[in-house]
Amino acid sequence: MRSDGIRVTAENPLYNLMPFIMPGRYDALNMVTLDIPEAPIKAYMNEKRREGLSISHLAIVLTAYLRMVEKYPALNYFIGGDHRIYRHKEISAGMVILRPGGGETMIKIYLNPGDTVIDVQNRINALLETNREGGNTDGTQTETNGLDKIVNFLLHTGPLMNVAMAILRFISSHGLLPKKVTDASPFHSSLLISNLASIRCNHIYHHIYDFGTISMAITMGNMREVPKRLRDGSIDLVRCIPLGVVMDERIEGGAYFNSAFLYAKRLLADPKKLEEKGEE
Repeated sequence: MRSDGIRVTAENPLYNLMPFIMPGRYDALNMVTLDIPEAPIKAYMNEKRREGLSISHLAIVLTAYLRMVEKYPALNYFIGGDHRIYRHKEISAGMVILRPGGGETMIKIYLNPGDTVIDVQNRINALLETNREGGNTDGTQTETNGLDKIVNFLLHTGPLMNVAMAILRFISSHGLLPKKVTDASPFHSSLLISNLASIRCNHIYHHIYDFGTISMAITMGNMREVPKRLRDGSIDLVRCIPLGVVMDERIEGGAYFNSAFLYAKRLLADPKKLEEKGEE
């Protein structure tokens, strides 16, 4: 029995067969760009700033994702190494952060059903404060999270690293990793998210690791202007935040994903709604 997931059976029998047709995530990826108008988000962030609260784009998008999972629970499914469908026991996201002393690490954030955008922002702040302390001025890294410990352990296996990784992949794909390890591993998460705009980079379609249990990746890129035809036939340029989304189509169909994304876009058009408690 997996420590990180619960076996589920798809309502549509086809989706119980899909993992056998496409056994690897790299073979089952769909990609889409969601252009999110910036104006409502910027207005909301400015309003919160006047109230003395700093809310980030990352917290807003993460909370919108949480609301999606609450309304569309299959987004929190993943395919195990036995080609069966599982539901994550928690809602979590792995993300890359830069350290002041140089280098980067990945951290894992847990999202609780019912969390508001303020709850999510507070959790992000706490994690960043803890994990960014690991960057030293001499370029070395201090272990501040579970991933750092796992990486350092593997590096110390030296010439046996290939063997160690092969064993790790096998026990991971068969759900045999101890809960302590999956709790620490950002690769065993619901979502991979990255704010590439923070390094002045355009959005990309980030790969979903075949190692671990991630079924969706979202990257936020530099702002861009998107043409929109108005009712009078003229063209308006709308400043948008582009989200590059990659998803594992074996967990659900395109119509399901599309409904979830439309729901998220409605929320992001009025971020104030993210302060309301979600479905617990």
